[in-house]
Parts: sequence; C-alpha cells; structure tokens
Amino acid sequence: MVFKTIIEPFRIKMVEPIQMTTEPERRRLLEEAGYNPFLLQAKDVLIDLLTDSGTGAMSTRQWAGMLMGDESYAGAVSWQHMHDVIFNLTGMEHVLPTHQGRAAERILYTYLGGPGKTFISNTHFDTTRANIEYSGAEAIDIPIPEGTQPATIHPFKGNMDTIRLSTLIAEKGAENIGAVILTVTNNSGGGQPVSMANAEEVARICKKHEILFVLDCCRIAENAWFIQHREEGYADTSYEEIARAMFRLADAAIMSLKKDGLVNMGGFLTMRDQALSDACTNLLIITEGFATYGGLSGRDMEAIAIGLKEVFDPDYLRYRIRSTAYVGDRLAAMGIPLIQPIGGHAVYVDAKALLPHIPVEAYPGQSLVCALYTIGGVRAVEIGSVMFGKYDAGGKLIPAPMELVRLAIPRRVYTQSHMEYVIEVFEELLRRKDTLSGYRIVKEPKFLRHFTCELEPIS
Repeated sequence: MVFKTIIEPFRIKMVEPIQMTTEPERRRLLEEAGYNPFLLQAKDVLIDLLTDSGTGAMSTRQWAGMLMGDESYAGAVSWQHMHDVIFNLTGMEHVLPTHQGRAAERILYTYLGGPGKTFISNTHFDTTRANIEYSGAEAIDIPIPEGTQPATIHPFKGNMDTIRLSTLIAEKGAENIGAVILTVTNNSGGGQPVSMANAEEVARICKKHEILFVLDCCRIAENAWFIQHREEGYADTSYEEIARAMFRLADAAIMSLKKDGLVNMGGFLTMRDQALSDACTNLLIITEGFATYGGLSGRDMEAIAIGLKEVFDPDYLRYRIRSTAYVGDRLAAMGIPLIQPIGGHAVYVDAKALLPHIPVEAYPGQSLVCALYTIGGVRAVEIGSVMFGKYDAGGKLIPAPMELVRLAIPRRVYTQSHMEYVIEVFEELLRRKDTLSGYRIVKEPKFLRHFTCELEPIS
C-alpha cells in the first residue's frame, strides 16, 4: 500500500532554532537590505528557500566520517576516498577537487574560453555564464521550445535543442566552440530533467565535430530519478547506474557537491584528456591549492565521499522528489502559475503570469520575492531579468526569457509542517497580489548583479 503522507526517511537528532519576526520588522529589514533578499541576514529569515546549494543537513555517517578526516597537505587518505568514489561514478581518470562548483567552472572555462569562443548549453546557470563571459567568450542557451513555456507539460523540459545545436556549430565553426555544456537537471530552466536520449544525441553531435562535451552534473541523482520513472527502458536500472551511463557520454564533468553531494562545501572537475587535465591542474594549484585537496579540508572530502553514495539511496530520492512535488501541487491547486511539471530540487513560480500588472522592466520576480519575505519571512530567489537580463547599446533592458521565482528546498532540513507554512504564505500573497508594485535597480555590479544589487520600490 502507498500512503499519502510523505514521511522523512530520517530522524532528527539535533535542532537549530528559528528566530521569529513580525511583518513590520521584516519591512524594515528588507528596506535596509536594498530590497535584495541576498543581503538579508540569515537570522532574520524564517524559512530559507534562497538556494539548495550547501544548505542541506548531513547524515550521522557523514559527521562520523569527518572525525576521520586526514588533513595531510598532499596525498591524504581522505582525498583517496573522495577520488575513488568520483572515479567509480564518472569513469573519468583525472579528478580535481575544488572548494565549490564555480571554482571548477572558473578553471575549465578560463582555459577553454576567451574572445571568439562560444559555449552552448541547454541553459547556463548564473555562475557558469559569468565565468564564461568574464573570459571574453559568449554563452548561448538552446533549451527545447517547451523549456521556455512554463505551463507546457513535457517529461524532459530540460533537454537541449539538438537541431539548433547543429545549426550553431555550422554558424560558429566547430573550432570556435569552447564546449557544449549539458546541465542536469536544468536549474535555470525550472529544475527540469534531461533525458538519456537527449544526452546521447548531444554526445553524438559533439563527437562528430570533435567538440568537448561537458556534463554540469550537480543534480545528477535527481535527474537519474526522473529518467528511471519517465524514460522507457530504465525502470529496472538503478539510479547510480543511470548516472554512470550519462557520465560515460561526456568528455568532462563539473559538479557542485553542495547539491547532490549532500555537503555544505565542495566541488570537482573531472576529465578524460591528459593534456586538458595538466592545464587545469596548473590553474588549480595556482589558485585553489594542491591537486589533492583543491581548497578542501580532509574532513570535507570524507563527507563528500559518503554523501555521493547516500544521495543515490532510493528511499532518500523518493522522499526528495515527492516532497518537492507536494509543495508544487498544493500551490498549483490554489491557482499559483508554476513551471510544470514540478522539478526535483525546487518549485518555480511564473511571476510574469502571477503579477501581469507589473511589466518585465519593473522586475515582477523581484516584487514576488520581496512580498514573500515581507508577508511570511520566506526567502526565495528571482530567476528572471534581475538575474539574467542584459542591456542593449542604448541602455534598454533586454529581458530574460522567463520571469521566475525559485523556491529551492534544502535537502533534509525542513519538515512537511514547514512547507505547509510556506503554502499558507502564498495563500495570503494571493489576497494581496494586486497591490504589489515593481522595483528599479539603483546599484549594480557588472557581473552577477543579483547577488549584490540594490533596488527600490516604484511608487
């Protein structure tokens, strides 16, 4: 019998207090933070859905492993444990540890990028795009058409448009393509999964044109769950073996272990090519640390080695996917427009559809995240024109393809009652939505402006 109630497949042995705040207090705190939830202090947040990156809770086995951490500078036992788990999963001989995913991105894309180079992805995430563009290269997104239609149902909306991929290669010239990057799951596209068939076709095209194929795999276990349950031929294949099959298609892989590594800090870059590995190792040693720790402590590496095994546990993945879908299904039932179907790590609200009276130039997604915090102390993140918008030569905003708000659910942190509270906050938001106004940016950096920009309400 399948029960309706989703129970967490773990017991709670330690708790962290949440500081309660009032709505007037939150209005003041948000104003002091320049109406940017990134600039709020965590102690002033009741339910933190800003990101699922590094915000999860580790297991008893991980904490026990940390006590065994070997802190030797070179060749630590803990490094060997981490290396062996990553090698067995990816099948790639050359493994470089990094302190997080964006460090691996900087190393690889600094080496491969530069003016005149083009990188192609189903959808680049913010740090990926920033590292590529900082090198002087361009980053182009080519999701399938369904991937930019929030309400459209498709089992693998995270897929790359392989017809456009072939066209772009012909236009740009294969020699000018720095890499083709397949992000699984497709975070900026709504946490949507990528099918094995799509990955195979991307790999075939890259091999034909001798272009490096990189797997951005920070949510590879969650993606494997969707493949097993949605793609023909994988129902009897384990999640770990599905992940291995996808890794076998790639030439290199980058992972932020702060997601499906189930740790608070860590990442890696792994490759098949010796020359590429040598070049990246040099950059690693210059900027991150020696090649067998890369900015990580031994205790971090022990936790990673354990977390990369735990994440493929069927009970954990069932709970992870079902609990996220529960939130999405409840919000959809009350009329909140969402990216459908619900992804693995987050629920994505279509802010443009929810707040049609706020034009994209006034950032409806930012209006929504500010309202969620003000009403209920829930911190979320805008994934729209604040994060991905650009300016033309005349300074006019070029909007992002979608105006989204992501509710990223940390792993093994919140209970179902916490999520029920989030749902109640949305109920109140629906009653107030027509009174919400837009925002304008008053201060911003050149790259990754959403992290530190400041805004003000448009009266």
